[in-house]
Amino acid sequence: MDLRIFTEPQQGASYDTLLAVAKATEDLGFDAFFRSDHYLRMGSGDGLPGPTDAWITLAGLARETKRIRLGTLMTAGTFRLPGVLAIQVAQVDAMSGGRVELGLGAGWFEEEHTAYGIPFPKEKFARLEEQLAIVTGLWETKTGDTFDFHGTYYDLTDSPALPKPAQARIPVLIGGHGATRTPRLAARYADEFNIPFASIEDSERQFARVRAAAEEADRGADSLTYSNALVVCVGKDDQEVARRAAAIGREPAELRANGLAGTPAEVVDKIGRYAGIGSQRLYLQVLDLADLDHLELISTQVQSQLS
Repeated sequence: MDLRIFTEPQQGASYDTLLAVAKATEDLGFDAFFRSDHYLRMGSGDGLPGPTDAWITLAGLARETKRIRLGTLMTAGTFRLPGVLAIQVAQVDAMSGGRVELGLGAGWFEEEHTAYGIPFPKEKFARLEEQLAIVTGLWETKTGDTFDFHGTYYDLTDSPALPKPAQARIPVLIGGHGATRTPRLAARYADEFNIPFASIEDSERQFARVRAAAEEADRGADSLTYSNALVVCVGKDDQEVARRAAAIGREPAELRANGLAGTPAEVVDKIGRYAGIGSQRLYLQVLDLADLDHLELISTQVQSQLS
């Protein structure tokens, strides 16, 4: 089971804070550092010092880390034109020496679009499908050839399809709870399917839908990686669990029910139950980015037991 650190910087984090977390992620042996792609805080609070852009952040981290994978859960399709996004991600991949992964979603948080003057289209899912076709198509076009795409929302003619990523194929992540269109899209474009903040039972049902869609698309179901994203709150004892839960405005009982929370033994047991239904990778949503001792505890007392 791979463990990856997943951050929500829109809740309030500077680049320096994210750099500290990314370096701890690398030093403590985690597989990857991922971040959300949002421009507005959710819930109460001021969100200071303000939003950071996902791909600018990852470009900086690409030059300041050496081993960990870097990516987004999920880049909002409403924020960037697909041709521009393909260039940005390929460039960051080159800057990292081939360590980038692209999670791409339709975008959903209307308030952040209103706050920063970003159009919020009604047909987001159909746009996402075209975006995936364009981004992957540009990367897959052989050097010297051109790429054309004529869709409902985007039109590309004689694109040189440059630059190319450092990796032969940048892994693409698609995720969500949708019962029909999401599995179909994952079967066509994804290297990894991720379901966020879902129970073991709901995850098992969604993984089965994606596996079935992959088989229907004449693609082996095992060619995808299956993963979960879950909030994490680990403490050496109940008192420390309660302290960490209070720091993020949550209750221990709720976190135990809906996330990975409790003592290391409790969390290892629950991870085992997710592994039992086919989850191969966990994105640990860390909400208190100042608490690097939390990451160290997870590394030494949880991750160390998973091998």
